[in-house]
Amino acid sequence: MSTAPLRYPAALTNARREDALPHELIVSIQRVLDLHPGADADPLDDLSDGFSPIGVLNEFFPTEASLSKLETVQTQLVQTEQELQHEISLLQEDLRKEQDPNRMQAIQEMISELLGQMSRIREKATESEAVVRNITKEIQVLDLAKRNLILSMTTMKRLQSLVNALGQLEEQMKENRYAEIAQTLAAVKQITASFKQYNSLHRMNQITRRVHDMQNELRAKIDADWDKFYAQDPAKPVKPSTMAAACRVVDVLGPDVRAAFIERYVALELKEYRRIFKASDEAGQMDNVTNRFGWCRRLLQAHETETGRVFPGDWQVGWHLTAKFIEITRDDMTTLLSKAGSGLSVKLLLDTLQEVLDFEASIVKKFATPLVDILKVTQPITGSRPNKPISAAFEPHMSVFISAQDKALSDMLSKYRGPKSRTSLEASAPEGDDSEPRASVFPSSTELFYFYAQILEQCANLFTGQPLYDLAQLQKKWLKIYAEEVLVASLKRPASFVRRSIETRLDMNELKNACVLINTADYCHQTALELEEKIREKVSDTYKEKISFQEECDLFVSAVSAAILAILKELEGACEPAFTAMSRMSWSTLNLVSGNSPYVDDLIKAIENVVDVVKPMIDQKKYLRNFFDKAAGLLVTKFTNALVRSRPLKEIGAEQLLIDLGIIKAALLRIPGEANITSNYTRTVTKNTQRLEALLKVIVTPVDPPEGFILNYTLLIGDQSFSNFQKILDLKGTPKQQQNDLMDSFLSITSTKTDLESTSFLSSLDMEPAQSSLTSSNLGSPGGSRVNLLAGTGGESILAALTSPPLASGLSGSGSDTPPREAQPTSKFSDFRRFVSFAVRRDSMQHP
Repeated sequence: MSTAPLRYPAALTNARREDALPHELIVSIQRVLDLHPGADADPLDDLSDGFSPIGVLNEFFPTEASLSKLETVQTQLVQTEQELQHEISLLQEDLRKEQDPNRMQAIQEMISELLGQMSRIREKATESEAVVRNITKEIQVLDLAKRNLILSMTTMKRLQSLVNALGQLEEQMKENRYAEIAQTLAAVKQITASFKQYNSLHRMNQITRRVHDMQNELRAKIDADWDKFYAQDPAKPVKPSTMAAACRVVDVLGPDVRAAFIERYVALELKEYRRIFKASDEAGQMDNVTNRFGWCRRLLQAHETETGRVFPGDWQVGWHLTAKFIEITRDDMTTLLSKAGSGLSVKLLLDTLQEVLDFEASIVKKFATPLVDILKVTQPITGSRPNKPISAAFEPHMSVFISAQDKALSDMLSKYRGPKSRTSLEASAPEGDDSEPRASVFPSSTELFYFYAQILEQCANLFTGQPLYDLAQLQKKWLKIYAEEVLVASLKRPASFVRRSIETRLDMNELKNACVLINTADYCHQTALELEEKIREKVSDTYKEKISFQEECDLFVSAVSAAILAILKELEGACEPAFTAMSRMSWSTLNLVSGNSPYVDDLIKAIENVVDVVKPMIDQKKYLRNFFDKAAGLLVTKFTNALVRSRPLKEIGAEQLLIDLGIIKAALLRIPGEANITSNYTRTVTKNTQRLEALLKVIVTPVDPPEGFILNYTLLIGDQSFSNFQKILDLKGTPKQQQNDLMDSFLSITSTKTDLESTSFLSSLDMEPAQSSLTSSNLGSPGGSRVNLLAGTGGESILAALTSPPLASGLSGSGSDTPPREAQPTSKFSDFRRFVSFAVRRDSMQHP
């Protein structure tokens, strides 16, 4: 007998009882009955809404054999029910006792009596407070009189102290005892401040005016003594200790007096500087800035060892002296720079600016405080313009520096631009000379970025604001010129160039030049992104978001596209004799199928010649893979063109072409090598050649019987297009009368086949293809080179479905995607030695 546990329908579990108790009531009942669900708890004690009788029943009767205990379980449940009923009866009895109306009435009466007692107590407290207030009324009057009397006596004592202090101050002022005056004056000002509320009284107003007059008199005495001390009058010498005490008096007089005193001293100290170094005199010219700073250093030295010792240290008089010198010099530099205008030489500008920066650095080192903080502390409260360093005067004139870099870049790249510039690397390594390895990138690119690194560091050390942003714009400008007028322009052949024979169709120098161009454009693309990040790190926050080299990076990607297009043109030229021979063969007169045709060996050899040059010279595999994708599409398209031009083919000719196509397909799959071939490349080549194989297999099929020929067409081509069927008949060379009969049969047979498509790959087959598939117009500019290399060029896209992915999508294709900006490394531009390593043989390579 099976012992499987009993299971009750789930509908019982999900059913809700209409008389279910609220959850809050269930929780309260469980708390009162001390019901705590646990591992050993009785499941019948669960009063929640989620109680499942099915689960309890399954526990009582886990198997069919357990049903024998049914009576025992039923008895136990009846006993439990009786116990619960008894407990409920007891609880109901207790509830009736607690809800006795008489008991509740007694409690309410007690609460009412308690409230009445509280009200009577509040009334008694109010009466007591009134009695106490009446008793202490006279005492409060006496307390107020006492406070007024104490205040009057205190005020009189302060007034007496003020009068006495004023008397002492007058005596001290007669003898110029500044050390005592400082203490007495501080006390007088403190006491006077406490009488501020009494200034409306005549006597207090007189005392306040007297204190003010005495402060003015003190200020005049200190100014007179300072003039004697500063001029070192031997007839009336003033000791440094006297002036040091006078400075403490100035501190008591207030911050305005101290600021005026410091300003007066600074003006006296810099009076000679203003006279000697006038901007209109020879001594004040920009080329004499070294003497200015030497004079300032001597002034600070004399200040620290002589007159400056009388000033308290917290006055920072040296800071004020330096800040005023900077202000005067900055104004002079502004005037001189504006007067020089466009005639200002870069050398004078940078030499003077470097002198200024060195001086400002020496000030920072001397005071161990940033110059910005010194200028901020010494900023006058009523100043109309903020203090700035001397170097700030040069920032608006850094356009002279930027223009000089523009000219330097123009001179640097002039030999690589224009009609007379070199367009290949022929001079660097003569043909057959392997003693010197060829450079992987154009030396001009490393030279350009090495120069960029130098001027970037130089400018960033001077300014990080507008000048650095202007420099970035200049670098963007020359990156664009380099991409368009150096890299892509090197692919343009001279108009007088003429190929002399079939053997010279492959220009090795042009091929190698295009390969090096790809490496160079890739290097420039990556380094330009690093340059952008480097500038972003150094430029001010205001300009960070404005720095972007993305457009220039796109131009370098376009240059790669143009170079790949140039290699494809060389490949096309190398293969042209083989395809010409193929198109001139009389396939219709062929009586016997042998091995591969003679043109196949020439074609494969031409392809291998190009690939053997390209593979070792292109560094990045993604560009190699892209080239192979495009080359495979180009070759299949050229094969199809030659096939169309060589019609009629007849059955034997088509069979021979099938053999040739198989050999070419195997060569295309073999040529990239294991390191460069991808599943996408293999899939594309296989797909494109399979379509040509289908085309040729239809041509191989005899037209008799017509039904078999047409059935084979529908199986291999898979469409019901009248025009496509006509193309097959034309390629096959079927006579016109026979074509009409076949067309009628084709219409009658395909009309009954609903599973056929209306078009197929034959729909794009051009029966009058152009001779060349790549035109020189595609080499016009980087932007113009980012186009589909195979489609839409003079009618050559006869089988659009056979072409590989277009290069315009950013070098799309297997392994040829340009890495995203995030994935670019950011280490190349930070190390200048890396640029030098690329330019080791620059002297031997004087072309781009």
